[in-house]
Amino acid sequence: MNLGAAEPAAGAAEAQRAGAAQLMNELMAGQVAIGVPFSLTDQKGRPAGPAQWQGRIVLLYFGYLSCPDACPTDLGAIGAAIDALGPLGAKVQPVFVTLDPDRDTPDSIGRYAASFHPRFAALWGSEAQIRDVATAYKVFFEKVAEPGTTRYSIDHTSFTYVLDARGNYAGFFPPGTSAVRIAGRVRAMIEGE
Repeated sequence: MNLGAAEPAAGAAEAQRAGAAQLMNELMAGQVAIGVPFSLTDQKGRPAGPAQWQGRIVLLYFGYLSCPDACPTDLGAIGAAIDALGPLGAKVQPVFVTLDPDRDTPDSIGRYAASFHPRFAALWGSEAQIRDVATAYKVFFEKVAEPGTTRYSIDHTSFTYVLDARGNYAGFFPPGTSAVRIAGRVRAMIEGE
């Protein structure tokens, strides 16, 4: 048994978790810049990012297509919040960014996101592009291999980020936030413009 081989893997996992804690602290403290202007590819193959959504409140979510729980729950709440806003929902742009560009194609994430609301923009990019955008928004994510297989899942933070009508970071909703709470906050932002 070679315990030395396991030590680097354990050390790498600890370093990744420390990085996750740092990102979380930065997000919660609100003392560092959150987000950057970006452009990724949408489900129709077009460049898309905050510049295209000026004048709308953006609800930005990072996840992946085969996520078993957090993603469908939160994306469902975003879609329901937009519907609850009635005509004001037209002033909201829901956005889903895949954290799994190796498996998720623009077409597949487009269909997936549209199942929660037809106005979702579903964004894809290279692994490096996704990592740059996710890190700017303080999103932690890592592939987690299923023992004895080539399959993996992705551990990730599950926040819904809010960008104001100028494309600036305006806050976040924690995982599991209800559609009613999201709609109330977004309504106040729209009516306060």
